[in-house]
Amino acid sequence: MINLKSMIGCVAVATCVLTACNCADSQTCELKSGLNPAAFDTVINEKPVKLYTLTNANGMEVSITNYGGRVVSLVVPDKDGNFVDVVLGFDNIAQYADTLNSPSDYGSSVGRYANRIANGKFTLNGEEYQLKQNDGTNCLHGGGTTGWMNQVYDAEQIGDSILKLTITAADGENGFPGNVTAVTTYTLTSDNVLDMTWEATTDKETIINQTNHNYYNLNGNFNEVGTDMILYLNADNFTPSSKIYIPIGEIKPVKDTPFDFTQPHAISDAIGADFDQIQNANGGIDHNFCLNTKGDDTQVCASLYSPKTGIFMEMYTNEPGVQCYTANFQGIGKEPSIKHKGGKYPQYVSVCLESQKYPNSPNQPEWDQPNLKPGEKYFSHAAYKFSVK
Repeated sequence: MINLKSMIGCVAVATCVLTACNCADSQTCELKSGLNPAAFDTVINEKPVKLYTLTNANGMEVSITNYGGRVVSLVVPDKDGNFVDVVLGFDNIAQYADTLNSPSDYGSSVGRYANRIANGKFTLNGEEYQLKQNDGTNCLHGGGTTGWMNQVYDAEQIGDSILKLTITAADGENGFPGNVTAVTTYTLTSDNVLDMTWEATTDKETIINQTNHNYYNLNGNFNEVGTDMILYLNADNFTPSSKIYIPIGEIKPVKDTPFDFTQPHAISDAIGADFDQIQNANGGIDHNFCLNTKGDDTQVCASLYSPKTGIFMEMYTNEPGVQCYTANFQGIGKEPSIKHKGGKYPQYVSVCLESQKYPNSPNQPEWDQPNLKPGEKYFSHAAYKFSVK
């Protein structure tokens, strides 16, 4: 049974079961994030959708919807003891599901293949596969609106701190081979770590490269740019990209470029820099960094710090790369007209740090490959530890 004392804002008369704290009245079950769980209670593609909330004894609170396996809010304490939501998103399921008017990858569990595959094509065992092209000629995040971030996962909450999400994908879905079963597990630990694992099996050789797509703003104000946040990337090299965000196949050093975050410094130092890779990415960073940690998830591979709130986030992963994205396309186009959780998000409001195999790796055989064969189990791990300075 869930310990009701650990469910933030739930009064004694609220009925919480292991699958969710499904309170219809936000006045009687108010989360620290301010979200109303009832606003996520629906049915999509004949499958139930809900908001699931994980808590720990320190007051940290993570709310996740099984629509796309999306982290909707991530509430952590700041240096003054206030609780701050540090991820972007929406406050209702209708906007997440409206892929036409408010398309987003906010907080999602991305699959089958995170990031881009050039021309939506790759060859496996001598057979060429044509994937859905949803980013110009490229395949992005497994097919975008028909990828896993816009599908309903089967959910099982285990106590206050673990949520297990399962999805099955058919052979040929968005062009990918193999019938795949994939499990995303979110665990909130007692020492303020949001731990994420991805596991998958297949009946036919395929490619898998999953990640989480949280947009982090540790400042606690989503109406202002987040470029004053201090970024550290444990990476001496990166993969330069073309103007359509596909790596050109080279690995280059970050030294003497705006991409050198091997010593922590403000993101603003890189924004708008006179550097072709910055200009190719709409004035910011949207690149894969080759981690020095080389799969050792006991070493910090990246960190982010807010001087305003004192919130400090450290990242760990067993993957070889991390995509750093500074929300270069936020706040432009039709974005200002979209009602977001916590305000209207400007350009460069946040930072994404996505664990991954390098982008377009199926077409770069010298890089770590995302291949998964029958009888094997795909396993990927990323963890984000929160503290204050």
